[in-house]
Amino acid sequence: MTKIRWGVLSTAKIARLHTIPAIQSSALGEVVAIASRDAQNARTQADLLGITRAYGSYEELLKDPDIDAIYNPMPNHLHVPWSIKALEAGKHVLVEKPAGLNATDLEPLLACAERHPELKLMEAFMYRFHPQWQQAKQLCDAGAIGTLRTIQCAFSYNNRDTSNIRNSAAMGGGALMDIGCYGVSLARYLLGSEPTRVLGHLNNLGDYEVDCISSALMEFDGAIASFTCSTKTEPEQWVEIAGEAGSIRLAIPFNPIADAATELTLKQADKLQRYTIEPANHYRNMTDAFAEAILHNKPAPTPMTDALSNMTAIDGIVASANAQSWVSL
Repeated sequence: MTKIRWGVLSTAKIARLHTIPAIQSSALGEVVAIASRDAQNARTQADLLGITRAYGSYEELLKDPDIDAIYNPMPNHLHVPWSIKALEAGKHVLVEKPAGLNATDLEPLLACAERHPELKLMEAFMYRFHPQWQQAKQLCDAGAIGTLRTIQCAFSYNNRDTSNIRNSAAMGGGALMDIGCYGVSLARYLLGSEPTRVLGHLNNLGDYEVDCISSALMEFDGAIASFTCSTKTEPEQWVEIAGEAGSIRLAIPFNPIADAATELTLKQADKLQRYTIEPANHYRNMTDAFAEAILHNKPAPTPMTDALSNMTAIDGIVASANAQSWVSL
């Protein structure tokens, strides 16, 4: 086998616009099937995307013997149950972030993965597979900015559709779960450690049932990371990483245009250096890395312990917001 044959659970926008085209243009994967609860919708989307097989139920797709791996971009509350069903059907699973609703929700999925060590399971934080983040991590680890002390992050978009899943509490919506999780993940990634305590603030903006504008402080050993995320303001994103001897800024840290060059700025005293990062598609890089782990029987690029640690920090931020005080982790 030289390519992984993928099946996609649902016709979610992120799958249609990003992950499926990325797999289709990849070296190590092909999308052979897509499923929807609506058979006609599955067929329509399959035709638009050039996918041969369309299923009118998720169960039908999981029974397909020609599928090696499942991509699960379903609403957050369905990540765990359907990823478990996929593993039990003998499929490798790439599940969208966040992998669960909370750390407790993740436990059955982690237990299922332990029962099936022959299968790969990974949370789909695609940003880590972009060379701009690998460059930022390399600079930090090499001491280019000295000891890392602060990380600041902003990420926002404007979604006022009350029927959208990201505005549904029952489906695991909200700014923190949808995009605040990046702020948690990148701080842990760069610092290579876990926060010791967190302080969170969640704002539902009146009639919305989920948090719409959220902020958090995360205290690490010798460093502080902070972020603000919003689903009710105009699109914006940036990350600034500061150390005792310099700083790094990423202008489009999370969803740069696929296969377009990006820029990273390194500031050291009065010296400013701009790195032009080669064009890349982080969705393609992610799915190829996952496919390579399957093909060569290597560990998944990001272990599920990382997903659990990220969810634990998010749980702490929610608990802190509810208690209006710092929460130790």
